[in-house]
Amino acid sequence: MAAAPVWSVDPRTGKQREQVAVEATAQEVDAAVRAAHAARDALADRAVRAAFLRSAADELKAAESTLVEVADAETALGPVRLTGELARTCYQLRAFADIVDEGEYLGVVVNHPDDTATPPIPDLRRYKVPLGVVAVYSASNFPFAFSVPGGDTASALAAGCPVVVKAHPDHPALSELVAKVLRRAAARHGIPDGVLGLVHGFEAGVELIKHPLVAAAGFTGSVRGGRALFDAAAARPVPIPFHGELGSLNPVVVTEAAAVERAEAIGAGLAGSMTLGVGQFCVKPGLVLVPAGDAGDGLVKSLTDAVSATDAGVLLDHRMRDNFVAGVAERAALPDVDSPVTPGSGGEHTVSAGFLTVPAARLAAEGEHDLLLEECFGPVTVVARYQDEGEVRGVLSRLPGNLTATVQLSAEEVAGEGAGTALLAEVTPLAGRVLVNGWPTGVAVAAAQQHGGPYPATTSTSTSVGGTAIERWLRPVAYQGVPEALLPVELRDDNPLGLPRRFNGVLER
Repeated sequence: MAAAPVWSVDPRTGKQREQVAVEATAQEVDAAVRAAHAARDALADRAVRAAFLRSAADELKAAESTLVEVADAETALGPVRLTGELARTCYQLRAFADIVDEGEYLGVVVNHPDDTATPPIPDLRRYKVPLGVVAVYSASNFPFAFSVPGGDTASALAAGCPVVVKAHPDHPALSELVAKVLRRAAARHGIPDGVLGLVHGFEAGVELIKHPLVAAAGFTGSVRGGRALFDAAAARPVPIPFHGELGSLNPVVVTEAAAVERAEAIGAGLAGSMTLGVGQFCVKPGLVLVPAGDAGDGLVKSLTDAVSATDAGVLLDHRMRDNFVAGVAERAALPDVDSPVTPGSGGEHTVSAGFLTVPAARLAAEGEHDLLLEECFGPVTVVARYQDEGEVRGVLSRLPGNLTATVQLSAEEVAGEGAGTALLAEVTPLAGRVLVNGWPTGVAVAAAQQHGGPYPATTSTSTSVGGTAIERWLRPVAYQGVPEALLPVELRDDNPLGLPRRFNGVLER
């Protein structure tokens, strides 16, 4: 039986552009993983790894025009958005190079023997080592930042872990091009091509998570697909860590005082956030609690005006388009749900933005309106109108885990007067990132970033964005009573590499 072809498809027309590859067989997945496993030693030197990451950024930047053109042809995200995303990706690679150079991520701790302690402390030295081959499952909506050259790949390589990427079917041609660019960067430093494997196909993704030499996995995608892989990772004879980003509603609570103070601005800001990238951001605000009454009415009017002026857009593929159209229609048909601006089909290949409104009381109790508490991928949000703070608490108590939670407060509430403090305490257990008077779309690559939240937002407590994302691909090892000459150089008393460390209880930098 011939292997199934992998086609690059234009989402603006639904037509095939070119055959890029064929779906990988189990034997080809095995070969890719074994080649990655064999490349581990080439990543052992931190200086080489850091130089490789910087070269990868340089090579991606040099190929920018070609990469952006292909990415736009496969995703319809537009050159401006894609150029910015590629710049972010290059920045992220360089940031991880800096982290590797600095060495703090190794978590070096040295304890000399102390017979006076209870119990006595032997000679102990601890640091972190790479797990091994990492499987990366690309995302559809970020063809650079969460795909072949994205945060999972960059952080894994920074940790010293080779990578095998399962390409996303929405941008296979771009995936192939980027893989070649990264391998070219690797070759500049004597690192074999196998350090970055690439496979296509659903079955290849299943084979990848089961492979005995795969030591961990990173995933960004749907709850259904991510949970299936998560379960497969746990069901292996030797289970492995699975860091998955699965889905998020990203609730927003607008206090009555905030609505009175700046209804128009909040409505316009919400419209911009929920329609950004045709609503295809993982941190799109999908549920907004807005007070009933005049102040809330003003916010809804502002939102109506802004969303009505939004042009129809193209989703990443026609399957997503069909799911969006069907999903919003099912939600709009529920009792007491209105559509001030009706979302749905904007044409044969496009969708139109819109939003739904519903009394918050409908969401505070289990029932048929539970569908409104599930993410709907695309340019739509649900505005729940609440009568009092009790209804807000009731709705929040029913929400699953999220990547973000946002509160819109008045000036007095920001200053610590009123409900602001209590509301922050209410939403903090729901999300990995909590915002005040902002919008969640846009995830900065920064040391303090947390892009991950309670399940089903993610399957672990780690972040997939920011410097600490490297921690996902490392494990700590302690050496006890090992003679100095046999210790890894990172753990020796004289600290020849000048690493930050905790030495006999004292932090040294």
